[in-house]
Amino acid sequence: MVASWFLAGGWLQDRLGPRFVAALGGILFSVAFFWGSKIHSLIGFYLSIGVCLGMGVGFGYVVPMTVGAKWFPDRRGLIVGLMVAGSGLGSGIFGPLASHLIEQFGWRNTMQVFSAIFLAMTVVATLLLKDPPDDYRPAGGPLTDPNAAITSGSSTADMMRSSNFWVIWIAYCFGVTSGLMVISQLVPFVRSAGRTAAIAGFAIAIGAFGNAMGRILSGWMSDQVGRVNTLRFVLLLSAIAMPLLFAFRERLLLLCVLLAIVYYCYGAQFSVYPSLSADFYGTKHMGVNYGVLFMAWGVAGVLGPFLGGQIFVRTGSYRDAFLISAALSLVSLALLSFSEFASARKVVASI
Repeated sequence: MVASWFLAGGWLQDRLGPRFVAALGGILFSVAFFWGSKIHSLIGFYLSIGVCLGMGVGFGYVVPMTVGAKWFPDRRGLIVGLMVAGSGLGSGIFGPLASHLIEQFGWRNTMQVFSAIFLAMTVVATLLLKDPPDDYRPAGGPLTDPNAAITSGSSTADMMRSSNFWVIWIAYCFGVTSGLMVISQLVPFVRSAGRTAAIAGFAIAIGAFGNAMGRILSGWMSDQVGRVNTLRFVLLLSAIAMPLLFAFRERLLLLCVLLAIVYYCYGAQFSVYPSLSADFYGTKHMGVNYGVLFMAWGVAGVLGPFLGGQIFVRTGSYRDAFLISAALSLVSLALLSFSEFASARKVVASI
């Protein structure tokens, strides 16, 4: 649901500009929390948290990423990484805060408080957003290769007609499936290892930190060594860390370290793939173009939780889920290695 609204938000942003879409997303997000605090039926839950909140997230997520990519084409990986890191850190900040407030005031009052906080934050942030002028160039000097084909700003239709686009779409989907499997099953997985609810809550914070660091550091790394090389590194690391996380789940220190690594590899892809898309298809239609690519995350959002949940139900263990997730990371690595992007060792900045 969020991925589809991301695509709609990108389409609106390309036509109406970032401030309108960001403001709309922030309002919808806040309304969803307030509305959700008043629900007394399942249909109300679906409409408020499912539809309204999904629209708010989809509209709000797309804007800062595309605006940042346009203002800083020479440091696109780092900037996009910083933009999307807020999403990873948010769960580590507001998750524990929500737990504390719910214990003190109840979940309905907590949702209303969050509604006011998010509305204030998004309104202020919206006022700061704008696209650069058409003739903008970064202060560091001319673009690396202003005549390169990848600076032309491909239309969404042209992008989708490229077989290589679908290679990275599938690679993106398989690459984030393993992380989503762990995220969806984290608390029961940690509890199944004999840990307390407090440790499971701490694991969520560890994961949020790893997620955010993956988005920032891998974004910076992709500016230095290339997008595909960075993706190769994190996918290989994920394939190694996944089975080790299961094997050493009963050792607290190794559990935390390996969990942070798995989340790092998951988060890294959220800064590198948008930058890869902008590098090769331009930023003129980036909102819609990356929206189509981001639909891979939406598919993985079904595949990952289903994989973890069904395997545990059928076998009583997460072992096979972790092994399959590691294999999917290797498949993603292989797909990227045989795409046309694999030869792009140097990033070509474009706006």
